[in-house]
Amino acid sequence: MKAAPTKAHDKAAAPRVKITINPVGMDRPRAWLAAGFEDFRRATAVSLAYGMFWVGLSIAITAGAITLDLWHWLLPLVAGFMFLGPLVAVGSYGISRALEASRAPHLGDAFGAWRPHASQLAMMGVMMMIFFLAWIRLATLLFALFFGFEVPSPATLYASLLTTPEGLGMIAVGTVIGGILAFGAFSISVVAIPTLMDQDLTFMEGIEASVRSVARNFRPMLLWAVILTGCVLVGVMTFYIGLALILPVLGHASWHAYEDLVRIDPVEGAEELSG
Repeated sequence: MKAAPTKAHDKAAAPRVKITINPVGMDRPRAWLAAGFEDFRRATAVSLAYGMFWVGLSIAITAGAITLDLWHWLLPLVAGFMFLGPLVAVGSYGISRALEASRAPHLGDAFGAWRPHASQLAMMGVMMMIFFLAWIRLATLLFALFFGFEVPSPATLYASLLTTPEGLGMIAVGTVIGGILAFGAFSISVVAIPTLMDQDLTFMEGIEASVRSVARNFRPMLLWAVILTGCVLVGVMTFYIGLALILPVLGHASWHAYEDLVRIDPVEGAEELSG
């Protein structure tokens, strides 16, 4: 009596696709970046408009924090951008995909790229938000540990960060903790989000593909993480203006990284295959 349901369950549980992770060399991050610049050149107006949207939003958040006398949150918020960056890049993935389809990209490709797989991308958003909130909580605890609960003036605080043992200690500990969290977020998302945009998969399958990509290509992916972090920091140091170029270029490059790293093939029947 129970044999038929079990058989049906096994068939439903069988993998639908085989996810294969390709090995890449240390030269590939530079190639991804070059491909990202090429996509930006081919779709400059749309890519720049998408980048400017995020620049405007960043400036508005900064102005709001200062207006509400929450300026002491700016440093952890800026650092926390590393956790949300993969989600910001979704629009750039849509533009790159339109270019590959030999279509002229438009803003709908950027701002509507998430719609076909909204539920799974939303789950990835929840995962990234967990990392972001964990970082904010840890940053708050670090501040209290090194400076106490009373918030000093902006001039006093930012001068203390670089001139006192407490400030230097907080920067050192915060960099280590933030780096660990950021690399964890990078590992689960670097190809997960473009994979979910391109394929009808669950967010856990996307995370699996991402973690396996980092594990199999640790050195190239570590270099790619350093490149992403360095470029975003440069953009922030230009008072966000540089992000108008940097964000879309990195997004396009990340799309090409996904295509280089991940191959997905359909599985025939109910045979189990592993990548």
